[in-house]
Amino acid sequence: MDISKKAAVKKYFLEPTALVPNSPQPLLHYSGLLKDKCNPVNINEQFDKNEWRTQWIFRYGPTQESHYHSRIHECMVVLSGNATIRFGVADTSDDLEESTYRGACEQGGVTIDAQAGDVFVIPAGVAHKTHNTSPGAPFALLTPGKGRGIEATNPKGALEKIKLSGFTMMGAYPKNCGTWDFSVGGEDVGNFEATWSVAKPEKDPLLGAAEQGICGQWKDITLSKRQDKRAKL
Repeated sequence: MDISKKAAVKKYFLEPTALVPNSPQPLLHYSGLLKDKCNPVNINEQFDKNEWRTQWIFRYGPTQESHYHSRIHECMVVLSGNATIRFGVADTSDDLEESTYRGACEQGGVTIDAQAGDVFVIPAGVAHKTHNTSPGAPFALLTPGKGRGIEATNPKGALEKIKLSGFTMMGAYPKNCGTWDFSVGGEDVGNFEATWSVAKPEKDPLLGAAEQGICGQWKDITLSKRQDKRAKL
């Protein structure tokens, strides 16, 4: 699956907030990269080739808590449906109606309309919240296990059996880097630097060594400027 020639990347640099570390590396959005190619089996093979590991396929409900992963980078591929994803800010209310539709969230961030074929590469620390999903369907984990790996003797066979409905995404993380945590904001205040220092993977999850992916878009960083900004919050 050679898709690097058609990859057009959008970059979003998200500054730290009072509750969320975000990252010196940009959020990457490959709009429509896998349009008409949303086959979980083929995508999983590409992840594996580039040393990333599929951990889940979720069908999303109407909304969710804003959250981030403090010690691991993430790739999300939209397999079906449409949704809105808000990046870069924490919820400021436990009430999902308030935090999704009535402005109970931090100021800033970016909101992106997502559709089947879109790919997001999310640096460790960048908050994200998926909502306004369509077609409407209840939340469900579609892969066998607990969402931290495909727990099946034949992962390919398990992926082949999945029937997509509603808004679904497939998530992968660099191999040998553990599994994701679920931080909603505030957990790492005073230690954002640990999240900013998570190592850059050697390859992009789908584009490998191509310059359009993280190999060209994520740079070696120094933390001094970001530490200065954090001190002013």
